[in-house]
Amino acid sequence: MADNNRHALDTPVAGKKRSFFSLDDEAIGDAAEKVARFFGTGRYLMWQTVIVVIWICLNVGGFWWNWDPYPFILLNLAFSTQAAYAAPLILLAQNRQEDRDRVTLAADRRRDELTKADTEFLARELASVRLSLGDTVSRDYLRRELEDVKSLLERVEAKLDDAAADSANTPEDLRDPIQGDLEEDAHRD
Repeated sequence: MADNNRHALDTPVAGKKRSFFSLDDEAIGDAAEKVARFFGTGRYLMWQTVIVVIWICLNVGGFWWNWDPYPFILLNLAFSTQAAYAAPLILLAQNRQEDRDRVTLAADRRRDELTKADTEFLARELASVRLSLGDTVSRDYLRRELEDVKSLLERVEAKLDDAAADSANTPEDLRDPIQGDLEEDAHRD
């Protein structure tokens, strides 16, 4: 019988690596970004300047607690240590920002491609609507055609009136016909 607790053959089995302490990369990255942001502020420069001035004044002033004489080796060591930690923290923060920028850029590219596809689709749809509307009759076109037909009918009516006036021999023929007259004219023909 097969053991039901075994993993599938296509799933790799890897044991957890044991370490004495665990580091959360995200927490370290967040802390590095905070430090890097602080190093780039005027407040940091102001406090660093105040500390250096106080350090120098206390060590040059000749007080009995003169712990770092003139070449200020301890101060240089402090600056070297601070620089040794600041540079990697700043690089870590820049790398994290670069990763975020890369993800944002990829999302922007996808959004731009979708927008371009949507725009091209709408342009094709608009072109097809314009072509469809080109085959339909517009209100202005229909109005113009009806006015042309109306003027043609008025000219035909005027010609018929002229022909009827020319054929009229007596004043009785010029009067408007009534129903009975039309029936008599129909029987005569």
